[in-house]
Amino acid sequence: MRLTGSFPYRVRVTEHLWIPLPDGTRLAARAWIPEQAARDPLPAIVEYIPYRKRDFTRLRDDVMHAWFAGHGYVCLRVDLRGSGESEGLLTDEYLPRELEDGEAMLNWVAAQPWCNGRVGMIGISWGGFNGLQLAARQPAPLKAIITACSTDDRYTDDVHYMGGCLLADNLSWASTMYSHTALPPDPDLVRDGWRESWHRRMEGSGFWLEPWLEHQFRDAYWRHGSVNEHYDQVWVPVMAVSGWADGYSNAVFRLLEHLRVPRMGLIGPWGHKYPHQGQPGPAIDFLSEALRWWDRWLKGVESGVEAEPMLRVWMQESVPPTTDLKSRPGRWVGEMCWPSPQIERTVYPFRLGRVGVPGSVAGRSKLRVQSPLSVGLFAGRWCSFTATPDLPHDQREEDGGALTFDSASLKEPLEILGAPVVTLRIASDRPVAMVAVRLSDVAENEEATRVTYGLLNLTHRDSHDHPEPLEPGSFYEVRVQLNDVAQRFPVGHRLRVSISTSYWPVAWPAPESPRLTVDTAASTLELPVRRAREADDPVWESSPPQGAPESETTRIDPRDYGWTVTRDLAADRSVLEVKKDEGAFRIDGIGLTMRIRTTEWYSHVANDYGSVRGETESLRGLSRGEWSIVVRTRTVLTSDAGYFHLRAEMDGYEGDQRVHSHNIARSIPRHLI
Repeated sequence: MRLTGSFPYRVRVTEHLWIPLPDGTRLAARAWIPEQAARDPLPAIVEYIPYRKRDFTRLRDDVMHAWFAGHGYVCLRVDLRGSGESEGLLTDEYLPRELEDGEAMLNWVAAQPWCNGRVGMIGISWGGFNGLQLAARQPAPLKAIITACSTDDRYTDDVHYMGGCLLADNLSWASTMYSHTALPPDPDLVRDGWRESWHRRMEGSGFWLEPWLEHQFRDAYWRHGSVNEHYDQVWVPVMAVSGWADGYSNAVFRLLEHLRVPRMGLIGPWGHKYPHQGQPGPAIDFLSEALRWWDRWLKGVESGVEAEPMLRVWMQESVPPTTDLKSRPGRWVGEMCWPSPQIERTVYPFRLGRVGVPGSVAGRSKLRVQSPLSVGLFAGRWCSFTATPDLPHDQREEDGGALTFDSASLKEPLEILGAPVVTLRIASDRPVAMVAVRLSDVAENEEATRVTYGLLNLTHRDSHDHPEPLEPGSFYEVRVQLNDVAQRFPVGHRLRVSISTSYWPVAWPAPESPRLTVDTAASTLELPVRRAREADDPVWESSPPQGAPESETTRIDPRDYGWTVTRDLAADRSVLEVKKDEGAFRIDGIGLTMRIRTTEWYSHVANDYGSVRGETESLRGLSRGEWSIVVRTRTVLTSDAGYFHLRAEMDGYEGDQRVHSHNIARSIPRHLI
């Protein structure tokens, strides 16, 4: 198939090609190859992920990879071993085998007649992770990467354990991959082997929540693939991209600070999306920015990227609290280096219910807080996928169960850029406790919009590798680093710091309800204040998004998204229901119909810590003509004071007949969490 459109290069699309690996396994790829590459080899750009190049990421791949190819790059979307049409099994994230396969794949790409031996990697989320991880392994063909919505720390800054606290997204993500890895290759491409491959996947891919819960500390399991263990091993230029509504913006700052290669950071208002598809808006012409990066490091073109700010971020303006923000007001600002000398760390002392002015005397109060389990129901998602209204709601309902400290009304605007830090002198009446700290923007009408937050398992106060229980009644000084952010607080607004002992269902609660005592005499808020400037440095304006056309689709059933909190006051039961139903649609060019539906429930009864429950149900369906398969899964996670209890069920259907069924039940001891 030839790509049409107004591009400098004519492109042929190869729907399916095999990449051989040393052990005889083959990876499957979709390729966009400029016709010119047959006589004049070009650099290649690779995206290496498990999300099925044939169908699940097809529309997104069309927009990006065809566009890069039309501007003079060979592009490949490669499925990991055990996903899509690739052979083998996928049994966990970022395994050594995945990275070994990735090196072999890059070497194969570089050796092809249409490639000049220079390869770049781009990826969002999983592909951003393994791009960084492969860069640290230094394969010879890899010359530059773009890593979006990823992290350098798999333990504390991923979907698993924020500040040593177990995230509910740990269950959600494990459940998503449980159903996703069970899908078969497309029979149109694999022919007679598809059914055997499908059954091997349903039987052998596993429920990854098991190993994730077995590793509750930052041990070797999490250090593997965490680039912050060895920043000096990354030798290629890195562009790091994220959004303020994403779960992975902190890594951009660390990569800029610790890498010693040409690097650039870009953070917009978006959730977990590529910036040309960014929501909340404004989306930007990210593909043109990426092209300039590739031109500089893969083709040697002087595109000017090195002379620009190392960090460009969207400085967010104040907004009323809403869970479904379409666009975020603000402006682009830049810093020529990071850490920036333009950021001044400013300390604000705590007083009784107040945030004092810098330099003032701290109050001498000991304040207690023991939050209801309902604090967190309006927190939104740890990582916004912007497919449901999953941003935080008005924080006043959360603040009713928290210890709060308000500043005076601002007499002049205040801008921050970086990570706020709250230092607490704190005691607990239980050996295991967590603390959640939020920073909010309080408007003159008292509406409170969460700006950023942080979590800390207090047994991890000194180390995520070797946590230690608290001695009840003893005071400790702890440092809670909130997520990095860029925010402008206007005149007349107040800052509010809120402290709670629970944040469910963002994070799994402690084994028992703890009571914390905060000593204000030794507790502070530290803000990264950005100095006012007459002219920003320089102001950057991006054009509207560009891209190649998507494959044509036909909508069959509508989408249905929802985010609903139910409070049954008679039973004292609270439930958050998250519904993401993509409906059904046909990809016309390959005649494939897809059905995708996931529903999650997070619940508790009163303040009974043993009643906390997370549950998911999902359906994934593929059909073409008389061929039809469906995978249904259900997962449940509960706990008591000593154990996590997980259950998982899978049923596979070919046509109307159930052809596979299994159940998993495990109890895993809790270790200071």
